[in-house]
Amino acid sequence: MGFYNLLLHLYPASFRNEYGQEMRTLFARRRREAGGRLDALFLWPQTIAEVIVNAALVHGDLLRQDSSYTARMIRRAPGFAVTAVLIVALGIGATTAAFSVTDFVLLRPLPFSEPDRLVKLYQRTPGYARLELSAANYRDWKQGSTVFERIGLYHMAAGNLIGAGEPLRVEGASVSADLLPTLRVQPLLGRLFADADDRAGAPGTILLSYRLWQTQFGGDAGVVGRQVLLDAESYTVLGVMPREFRFPSSDALFWTPLRFNEQMYVDRNDNWHYGVGRLRAGVSFEQAQAEMDVLAARSKQQFPAENKDVGAILYRLSDGVSQQAKLLLYALCGAAGCVLLIACANLANLLLARALERRRELAVRTAMGAGRERMIRQLMTESLLLAVFGGAIGVMIAYAAVPLLNRLVPTTLPLASAPTVDLRVLLFAIGLTAVTGLAFGLAPLLRIGGEADLGGLREGTRSGGGRREGVRSTLVVVEIAASVVLLVSAGLLMRALWNIQNTSPGFRSEGVLTMQTPLPIPQFNKVVTREAFYARVISNVRALPGVTNAAFVSYLPMGRMKGGIWPVSLDGRPVNRSENKNAFLRYVTPGYFATLGIPIRSGRDTTDADAQDRPFVAVVSESFVKRYMPTETPASALGHHFTFAFKDRVVAGVAGDVRMRGLEQEAEPQVYLPSRQVEDGWIIGYIPRALLVRTTAPPETLAAPIRTIIQQIEPALPVAEVNTLTDVVERDTASRAVQVRVLGAFAVIAFVLAGIGIHGLLSFAVSQRTQEIGVRIALGAQPRDILTMVLRRSAVLAAAGVIPGIALAYAAGRSMEALLAGVKPADASTMAAAVTLVVVMTIVGSAMPTLRALRVNPITAIRVE
Repeated sequence: MGFYNLLLHLYPASFRNEYGQEMRTLFARRRREAGGRLDALFLWPQTIAEVIVNAALVHGDLLRQDSSYTARMIRRAPGFAVTAVLIVALGIGATTAAFSVTDFVLLRPLPFSEPDRLVKLYQRTPGYARLELSAANYRDWKQGSTVFERIGLYHMAAGNLIGAGEPLRVEGASVSADLLPTLRVQPLLGRLFADADDRAGAPGTILLSYRLWQTQFGGDAGVVGRQVLLDAESYTVLGVMPREFRFPSSDALFWTPLRFNEQMYVDRNDNWHYGVGRLRAGVSFEQAQAEMDVLAARSKQQFPAENKDVGAILYRLSDGVSQQAKLLLYALCGAAGCVLLIACANLANLLLARALERRRELAVRTAMGAGRERMIRQLMTESLLLAVFGGAIGVMIAYAAVPLLNRLVPTTLPLASAPTVDLRVLLFAIGLTAVTGLAFGLAPLLRIGGEADLGGLREGTRSGGGRREGVRSTLVVVEIAASVVLLVSAGLLMRALWNIQNTSPGFRSEGVLTMQTPLPIPQFNKVVTREAFYARVISNVRALPGVTNAAFVSYLPMGRMKGGIWPVSLDGRPVNRSENKNAFLRYVTPGYFATLGIPIRSGRDTTDADAQDRPFVAVVSESFVKRYMPTETPASALGHHFTFAFKDRVVAGVAGDVRMRGLEQEAEPQVYLPSRQVEDGWIIGYIPRALLVRTTAPPETLAAPIRTIIQQIEPALPVAEVNTLTDVVERDTASRAVQVRVLGAFAVIAFVLAGIGIHGLLSFAVSQRTQEIGVRIALGAQPRDILTMVLRRSAVLAAAGVIPGIALAYAAGRSMEALLAGVKPADASTMAAAVTLVVVMTIVGSAMPTLRALRVNPITAIRVE
């Protein structure tokens, strides 16, 4: 009978108490009636099945009864139910949205087979902890390595796609034949690149992304074998990649083979490739790094001049998220956690107050024979149903909020989709809802319900003080502390964002329209052809109404491509990479500095006279002079010679500094070269392709006429990335701005919830002490005495929450100091503002309970029992 008694525990305790003995007697009789061992053996499976089915039916019937009772309770107190559901919804919604983005970026594995075995390979020098590979070093290291199953190479690429509708500028990558097999991906249609496709002189071949296949080729299954033109070169479509495949970034729309020739392996300082390797089974990341250190040391011995101080370093492919992006997501999760904590504390306080009001009801039910387990079950059903309703609304809030957080997802990740509330997130929300309903709903109710006895029949409005009052006060203090943390954190990030946005980029972005005019090679391989195009476009654009200037440049300041870094050598000495003297290179047409409003500190701008038959000149930045000519001034630096981009240059002008990498980065040395002073076919990646137009009219109104001008001059040339320069600058802080707005919204929610918590606690306390207040007034207490009593309570709660809140806020500020852009974690003005807001919140939350206390009629209060 021992096992049968254990089975009976599947039934509710109340059912066992009523029917348990009868069921044991019945089972004992069935055992006696079982004739032999075989009959007894079949009795147990039958009995187990009966008990499981019947227990489920009993539990279902009790759940129906409890749900029906809960529905009646909600109809009788709709304000309580709506408040509880909304509180849960805010907490669940905020946390689910934050988890959705964090899971998408940091937790979810990359969409490749065994992504934990994929690593990226870089060079390392004293000046650069992470430097792109040269083709020569990559080949040597690949041949000497034993830790990789496969290893491939790629670099970013872009081209003008012709032959699929209107000319289109598309982003993609050039990859070695080994790269896609390293990632273990297979095409949706066609085949991958073969070794023959990757050889010098091989016919052009291309793989299309699923998105490009759908948008430009209509999803035509016969696209394989079709010829397309990319930058005027004919390519044969080999295949279409799957919908989910995006590499190396979400913007990649095509892939072409690298087609290296021997000349590309000559210069070991030509760093512009990325290596991706798949570790062999059983090889650890540390073992792979150790072998790469050995191979890099061998390269130093073989090529002491080129590879001096050059090392090799590995990074996991999943570590492609920047530290700043991680900190932004961690801060978001912390803010959502604070909101959830405040919401749960409010819910617990609300349910605790509700349970105290129902002590008499619980005592009556106890007196009528209801067991403790039956009452706890009822209370559990109520709290869980409220949590379920709140959780459902919270998931809907998360659905609406997640698209607003997409700016926090780094575009460098090879992900084809955006974060959504998918099955993983739904499971998280369900678990969070269950924990909220149980831990923060049932715990206070258990404390009250578990003590229900006949003494509850004698309790009136004076109950609920003492230890339970301390529990509710503690919950409110927690709310205040969490709201202070959020207010201070949001304030610090707001100040940081304000500081960054008020940082001068070094140019005037207002009134400037930008666009990309990607000149294809070999059509524009000759300088004279390019200059003719530039001259016609600039002349026609300057003739438009409102246009004051226009110019071309290699790369926009603060654009997606920041520019290329080239070594600098002074005083006629040969270039030495180990000295780490580098500068950004940009080719410009005359008028560039005037168009952007970059001041010329001394000397002159480039002019049309700066041709190849004249001395090679350069305009350098102030930071270039300070770093590499520390004894010179902008004026005295004029006329100095230096070697840069394969030529000896003379400083013709010194321009103001520009924060090319972004507002949070210091201005770095820049070298601006005349677009005419370059040989045909040289440094093709740096030819001016970005057009900038300064206008007194709204910049957006010029987009259509400028596009028409360009198409009339070069019909097959696409115009891409049309933006105002203000938008380009704002994009630099877009993720910060989104994070500040989200954190600010969380802080407002926390602020309001904490105010509601104070109001609810004081209102309940006043209602519980109505008789005491009446007696005090009857004995001569003045209104100011009652006022002092209520306000003292709120002041104590505020102080008890503010003090630990400030300490926790300082710790939070220290943890995200890298995001604060020079703002101190203990910023006095931010702390003072947060404390002031809490004081205001306390006063507002205390207003109605205070007025209620002052309006107590002593005669009515004494008769309240």
